[in-house]
This record gives sequence, C-alpha cells and structure tokens, in this order.
Amino acid sequence: HVQLVESGEGSARPGGSLRLSCAASVDTSSLYCMAWFHQAPGKDHELVARIDRAGTTWYRDSVKDRFTISKDNAKNTLYLQMNSLKSEDTAMYYCAADNIYCGTGFAYWGQGTQVTVS
Repeated sequence: HVQLVESGEGSARPGGSLRLSCAASVDTSSLYCMAWFHQAPGKDHELVARIDRAGTTWYRDSVKDRFTISKDNAKNTLYLQMNSLKSEDTAMYYCAADNIYCGTGFAYWGQGTQVTVS
C-alpha cells in the first residue's frame, strides 16, 4: 500500500508562488505515474498535472507555463511548483499515484492540502 502525504499548504497573492510537496512511502521510481489534482468548492476533482516513470509530463491548459511538476526519486517526493498564481487556482490539492496507468484514475491518494490565492 502506498501512502502519500502532501505539504506546502498556504496562501499567496495573485501573481505569487507556492510549492507543494508530496512524500511517498515507497520508492517513487517504482511508481508508474504520479499526479496532482485539485478540487475547488462545489466542483469535481480535476487533473492538474502528471508525470510518468520516464519523466513525461502533462498539464491542463489552465496551468501550462505557470506550474511545473517534478519528482525527486532520491527523496521519494513529488513537487508542484506554482507560479503566477491566480484566484481561480484556489482549491484543495491532492497528490495521487498509480503502479499501472497514467490517465485520470489513480489508485493512491494523499489527504489534500489547501491553497488559497487572494
């Protein structure tokens, strides 16, 4: 069983930056895919960015050129660097991982961390 623990909860002004971290209980190089989702109040989970074992990344259009997903396998940690933050980035952010697929369904989830931009 994979445990994921997010950190980096915080607030920022529009245009500011935050970095989220997600510590995994397993060797992250063994995971096929890791990702960040967000969920704004009253809305569904949305995939924000994902990175596969080969390092290939994907971003939703609204965060392209502003957010960067990365992974440090030596630290078993996933990151999301968020720059040029906008009020619409306000949401709970969740780390997710899967051993088999790299789509929109993930087997393992963190507890979430709040990001507020105002």
